[in-house]
Amino acid sequence: MGNHKMKQMNRSALSIGLTTTLLALSFASMAQRDTTKRPSIDITSSYKPVLRNAVKINLSGTALVADTNRQVGRYTIPAQNLFFSYQPVTLKPLALEHDTLPDLGTRNYIKAGFGNFATPYLSAGFSFGDGRKALANLYADYIASRGNIKNQDYSQLSIRGRGSYFSGKHEFYAGAGLSSGDYYAYGYNHALFNYKRDSLRLRYQDVQLMAGLRNTSTGDVRLYYNPNLTINIFSSDKRASESHLLLDLPVETRFGDAFTLKINAKADITSYTTKNLARNVKLSNNVFSLAPSLLFSTPRFTINGGIIPTWANGKLELLPNIYGEAQLQEKVFLIQAGWVGRYTKNTLRALTAINPYIQTINTQFNTKETEIYGGIKATIGKHFNFSAKAGIISYTGLPLFVNDSLGGNSFYVRNESKASNFRVHGDLSYINQDKFTLTTGLTFNGYTGLRDNTRAWGTVPMELNASMRWWAFRQVMLKGDFYMFGGGAYLQKTTSGTGKGGTDLSLGAEFKINKMFSAWVDVNNVLNSKYERWHNFEVYGLNILGGIRVNF
Repeated sequence: MGNHKMKQMNRSALSIGLTTTLLALSFASMAQRDTTKRPSIDITSSYKPVLRNAVKINLSGTALVADTNRQVGRYTIPAQNLFFSYQPVTLKPLALEHDTLPDLGTRNYIKAGFGNFATPYLSAGFSFGDGRKALANLYADYIASRGNIKNQDYSQLSIRGRGSYFSGKHEFYAGAGLSSGDYYAYGYNHALFNYKRDSLRLRYQDVQLMAGLRNTSTGDVRLYYNPNLTINIFSSDKRASESHLLLDLPVETRFGDAFTLKINAKADITSYTTKNLARNVKLSNNVFSLAPSLLFSTPRFTINGGIIPTWANGKLELLPNIYGEAQLQEKVFLIQAGWVGRYTKNTLRALTAINPYIQTINTQFNTKETEIYGGIKATIGKHFNFSAKAGIISYTGLPLFVNDSLGGNSFYVRNESKASNFRVHGDLSYINQDKFTLTTGLTFNGYTGLRDNTRAWGTVPMELNASMRWWAFRQVMLKGDFYMFGGGAYLQKTTSGTGKGGTDLSLGAEFKINKMFSAWVDVNNVLNSKYERWHNFEVYGLNILGGIRVNF
């Protein structure tokens, strides 16, 4: 035990001695080294670092430059329901009025047919352009018939075109049209009179030119404008000519989300001249108006307040323009009310559109109309829409139609200086997508307070309209139209009375043979009712018209 400890101590002393000796030698060598040279360390290694090839180039996108131009589109909430209004029309074939918007549907078509009463029918439509930069449409319609009564003939021809050019923020549009219609005053006693055919002919020709510009982007100022000009040149078979210029300047701008300011200025200028008459006249009929209004609109309430100063041949009239709607239950029930007014120019062109059998007028007067009304609109379920409205209309200068005192086959236009009308109108529609549509409307007119006439000659006290379109099968479309009216008062010489009214039912069908060809048939006046819309002018009976349609 003692020897072992002694050995450990001797080994420790030896280790300490060796360590001390090595440290001393180290300091001695450092003292002898040249301190002017910087020390260096040489490292020898076989490893050589190499950069690895990049597997993929990573591209980092630069931040987009912020667009400082704020584009604010004009947004209008569309009507949630469809409501149809019905107006009195003459029961005779009419050329279809062209929509003001370009047609992007069927690009090209030709529809032709033939029927009894020696009735040729032709309708065609052609479209050009892509609808994005430019678009043009051309339409043509022709129909003619010969009735069972002597000289119960008519023909209509219409050619019209419209085009639009779209720039970045504007649409330039223009149109032209030509229409011609031949009618014969056949409503006389054929046992007593024997008129020459040419003396009974009533030929009307109308040439129309129009152009306009509207903005498609309102920008930050939220200003919308649509100035447009329409020119009509109307003539009546070498007896009268009428030129009509209408300049319309509507502008509107929005403030916030609830207010819209509207200003609409109009210049309606007419020049009228007769010729080849015993007493010729030359006159002008000019109406100028300025209609400012302020519209306040919320999701449940809308009211428009404004006034329309109107200068009719130099005489100033102030017309009201106040109306509003309020939803009692959202998208279900709505009430409406208003006090509105307007001027209607009784030009030869406007009067012949109502009654083509009038005599050449030797004066022109305008109708001032103001209406106070109230009504409701309702949505019943998912498909039914209903509306009803009642109002009192006051007229100044109401045109009435009276049979001439000789043969009774033409009409004078009388000016009723004062009259009132209590009008009630209601309509109902059922719409199931594009598969089935049914609409119906009923209107009652009660004319009272006439100053110059005992009754409202040539007006209609009641009208009932109904229309149905049903795609019964994928390739078969069935349609039906119904019209019924109550007899109005008539006056001829010293005889006056009330007409019997009439009922007209029309049925039709269209069968798609393939994508290009379709066959169609129309059966008009199915009940073969020989009613008279205008006194002494009996309409055609049952007539059938059929043909083909080609789409391409």
